[in-house]
Amino acid sequence: MEQTVTLNNREIKTYDFKDESADKKKISFRFKVRSGQEYHDITVLLYENNFKVEVPESNLSFQGTITNYFSTVTNLYKENETGEFTLELTEK
Repeated sequence: MEQTVTLNNREIKTYDFKDESADKKKISFRFKVRSGQEYHDITVLLYENNFKVEVPESNLSFQGTITNYFSTVTNLYKENETGEFTLELTEK
């Protein structure tokens, strides 16, 4: 399922979105990242690891951290490359 997820006011178009909330809110999703400035901006954002998470379509909002993260082996330092990131965020 496609969703827009906002992390600290940055919108990310996602797919394979899953709301896995139980005791705490928890979501997971995948998204594409292009090499260059987009890759730089996303990695700087993810290193913050303290997010105001908003998913308007699902009426979700919470403070969260990364509990699982991985990406394809694509070399995003090369021009015109696209990688796939998978992210799981859990409520603090």
